[in-house]
Amino acid sequence: MADEHDLNEQALSLINAQSTMALATAKNGCAWAAPVYFVFHKSAFYFFSSPDSRHISEALDSGQASATIYPVVDTWQDIKGIQMTGHLQFAGMGLNALQALHAYTAKFPFVKTFFKPGQALKLENFAKQFRVRFYRFIPDLVYYLDNQIEFGFREAVSL
Repeated sequence: MADEHDLNEQALSLINAQSTMALATAKNGCAWAAPVYFVFHKSAFYFFSSPDSRHISEALDSGQASATIYPVVDTWQDIKGIQMTGHLQFAGMGLNALQALHAYTAKFPFVKTFFKPGQALKLENFAKQFRVRFYRFIPDLVYYLDNQIEFGFREAVSL
């Protein structure tokens, strides 16, 4: 069995190798899930989304959300992933959000093609051009699961 440090490293490796996170919310007994491109930065998952989208309004209204990250695999033995509960916040416009934006554009360099040459990649420009805001999902509880370790293996990890 893997030790705690090794599991944390495996979880971080899996997170950094993936591009999409499914964010889940619920309201009035009706669940919803939405895929978002994300970057993991300083213990939070940053992504762009419309402030009018269902997953954003439900997560902000309820104060809670859940998320999962996993690679596409062909057999049940290869299933591995991350399951999380937590909450969502507007990322703001401060230094941490700016650092997360730089990490996001490094992970997804195609984003730069949405802007004119020389146009600054600032959060205000994203908001104006695409009507989106930068959000962060902050996990309260994170599980790493990996059927390669053992069928049904799931262990809490720290990110």
